[in-house]
Amino acid sequence: MTRSEARDSIFRIIFREAFFPAEGMEEQTEEYLTALAEEPEVFLPSMKKELEEEDREYIRSKVDRILEKTSELDAMLEQASKDWKMNRVGKSELAILRVAAYEICFDDDIPGKVAINEALELAKKYCDEKAVPFINGVLNQLLKEEDQKPDQKPETE
Repeated sequence: MTRSEARDSIFRIIFREAFFPAEGMEEQTEEYLTALAEEPEVFLPSMKKELEEEDREYIRSKVDRILEKTSELDAMLEQASKDWKMNRVGKSELAILRVAAYEICFDDDIPGKVAINEALELAKKYCDEKAVPFINGVLNQLLKEEDQKPDQKPETE
């Protein structure tokens, strides 16, 4: 499974959070992963190989970390969107923003520009065309704000 395919799956699970209580998200994640393994052509037609356990674990782990930081991510997104309230953003757009914001702010393995580009690809696939420039603007502002923060890693001597 490619990172883009995994990100698509993560987005789909995070999107479900808008419709299910937080305590049911583990079950939602497992339902999605089971369905993806059984019928990849329905759930993720681009997937070229079988869903492996390491793919499942990567998706589970990332979904859990995003859900743990939802409030913090939403606050960062509201600030980056010039006080546009996240409860006014469409559910697909919000799920995409949360995944990308997590990658920009908390995932050192993914460069910010890659996270933005991938978010825009998801927006083109799942949202209306007006969402793409909005998502692009918010995420670029968030990346700019993150780049301006002092390095928070301890220095080694």
